[in-house]
Amino acid sequence: MNRKQENALKAFALDIRIGTLTALGARGFGHIGGSLSIADALAALYGGVMRVRPQQPDWPERDKLVCSKGHAGPAVYAALAQMGYFPSEDLKTLNQPGTRLPSHCDRLKTPGVDMTTGSLGQGASLAVGMALGDWLNGYDSRVFLILGDGEIDEGQVWEACMFASAHALRNLCVLVDNNKKQLDGLVRDVLCTGDLVAKFAAFGFDAERVNGNDPVAVYNAACKTHPDKPRAIVLDTVKGAGIPEVESAPSNHSMTFAPGQVEAWMKALEEQRARLGDEAHEDRL
Repeated sequence: MNRKQENALKAFALDIRIGTLTALGARGFGHIGGSLSIADALAALYGGVMRVRPQQPDWPERDKLVCSKGHAGPAVYAALAQMGYFPSEDLKTLNQPGTRLPSHCDRLKTPGVDMTTGSLGQGASLAVGMALGDWLNGYDSRVFLILGDGEIDEGQVWEACMFASAHALRNLCVLVDNNKKQLDGLVRDVLCTGDLVAKFAAFGFDAERVNGNDPVAVYNAACKTHPDKPRAIVLDTVKGAGIPEVESAPSNHSMTFAPGQVEAWMKALEEQRARLGDEAHEDRL
């Protein structure tokens, strides 16, 4: 990957953050912390790793994304809008009456959303089932599953992982948003999850840890496959990544925004985006 392509991924991540703020700002509150922490992962996936057709969102042989932490829908919507699944103006309708962008991901409402999620843990089982189905159909495609580090408290996640390993689902790639916080506090205080790389490896996954707020690092890790094991990538992230005020907020799972606050954050992001140059949009992988 050359410098222009690296800048393209970084620019895409900024565009996703800007789109996320557009959606949440119009609402005045929402799940900002966990949306921003996966912006770089979404940029890597939609910016080059995943094979998708925005003009044919139901293409059977596409790569698929299951954002099991469905409350991070605003970031997913921002990525999909950038890809052309629907107009970016739609982001301002987040969770409004009649919208096709509900607070949590819904495949029946939003073009480009591959699976409805929201009840934590269930997305793991759904993604494993999708990966098995694609393999049985002979599709040369992959399923990417985004889990929250608080979400993996759910036993259903580990049942799904055992199944994926037992059936050697090499077309499944799990990405854990390890941002160290969940709704009720720090993950280590609520229920310490220990060494996640070692844990996924013990469950039969090919596992590694990367800087999850570096889209280039995520891209390189997500491109890898194993011949007979599912993949697990532990994303070392910061909740609210990209906006210092959100990063440092003690409770940033969901926030209410003061007048002018979101606009100031967007201005800072747009300035960073401008420094990368307009050509960054043209050099996505």
